[in-house]
Amino acid sequence: MSVRIVPLRLAAFEQLPKHARRCVFWEVDPAILSAGDYLPDPEFEKEAWLSMVMLEWGSCGQLATPVPAAGSDALEHDSGDEQPCLGYVLYAPPRAVPRAQRFPTGPVSADAVLLTTMGTEPGQADGLPQALISQVVSELIRRGVRALEAFGRTPETDELLGADAVDPELQPVVDALGDCSFEQCMIDADFLLDAGFTVVAPHRYFPRLRLELDKGVGWKAEVEADLERLRESSQQISLGAEVRS
Repeated sequence: MSVRIVPLRLAAFEQLPKHARRCVFWEVDPAILSAGDYLPDPEFEKEAWLSMVMLEWGSCGQLATPVPAAGSDALEHDSGDEQPCLGYVLYAPPRAVPRAQRFPTGPVSADAVLLTTMGTEPGQADGLPQALISQVVSELIRRGVRALEAFGRTPETDELLGADAVDPELQPVVDALGDCSFEQCMIDADFLLDAGFTVVAPHRYFPRLRLELDKGVGWKAEVEADLERLRESSQQISLGAEVRS
């Protein structure tokens, strides 16, 4: 099966998986709600956030969908809008991400875009997450962004699950709304390391990692080498942002 990765458009919001449409872990600060209050419509909040970021900054996500088989009717009328989502990734300027202000390893560097969350549907090729990151990198380089940063989740965060008490420094991070949680809504730190990120702010649970996109003289060759490694990991990514498996 061929998989196409394209910039997320607001018209494709309904294609995102249910959890992705309702997840506001990064987009809404729990501190804005009084004790006992809840968000009546997290899906509306998520769509409103995407609309705001796209209007002010541009596309802030990548969407992976299947490419219809050659010769099928679906291919003739394919715009990508009706295809099921196989995977997605979201990113934005840190100023647009309220949760970014709550991490002990913050703030995000002023020259970086923040990678927030990523997901793939069960049964997809192992290389799809790497292909999504590769497409984000290509897009941000095209837009002149110097670096991509992310708050990773280490295996040690299992210690925080069900804990009776959490360090006050960490409470702002683990607080969540609705079905969200740091376990579901954060990217694994080991995956980020494998994708070429380096730790710039160490932490037992929530390190901040960085991928340089502009390193001055010689940066292009280094970034292209990182992209090639990601492509090799995904095994089936092409320059046209299409993955075959």
